[in-house]
Amino acid sequence: MPPMPPITKAFMLACVGMFCVQLLLPFAFLDLLLALWPLGSGQFWPWQVVTYAFLHGGVVHLFFNMLGLWMFGSEIERLWGSRRYLQFLVASVLAAAAAQLVFTQLIGSMTPTVGASGALFGLLLAFGMMFPNRTIIPLFPPIPMKAKVFVAVFGGLELLLGLQGGSGIAHFAHLGGMLGGFLMIRYWRGQAPFGRRR
Repeated sequence: MPPMPPITKAFMLACVGMFCVQLLLPFAFLDLLLALWPLGSGQFWPWQVVTYAFLHGGVVHLFFNMLGLWMFGSEIERLWGSRRYLQFLVASVLAAAAAQLVFTQLIGSMTPTVGASGALFGLLLAFGMMFPNRTIIPLFPPIPMKAKVFVAVFGGLELLLGLQGGSGIAHFAHLGGMLGGFLMIRYWRGQAPFGRRR
């Protein structure tokens, strides 16, 4: 097995390290300072559009995000190189934050958002675009499918679940991460975002 590329490794270590700090500090101190709080909450600070991605809500949340980063991020970083890969991660994280801020503003939610899921869903989109016919066997359900189908299914589920609401999961942040990743890839390819060439 090839060694884990540096940006993926650093991102995973930072997330695990921050989770350990979350467990040690009392009164959810890091969540108050670094989670992505809604604009009308009185707790929002500009740096939170990045820092929220390093926090997680529990061991299961952390495990599945880190598993996805390892599975998809490692290969994408080897393909693109560390610099372009880092740009892509930042774009996905920022787009996910923007989508979540808009959504929470529209519904009047005061719940903060944490997790690297926006970056992960951007990577899922990238994997589906770079390796569309690669076979993936997800954990749930364990059914083999092409990467492009896998991405389409997950994107559709996120939209459906997001519209239903009430799950406590930031589905629109996930979709925002996918959109940010899509726009970044289109930009790199020298194409207009949704079809027409510039």
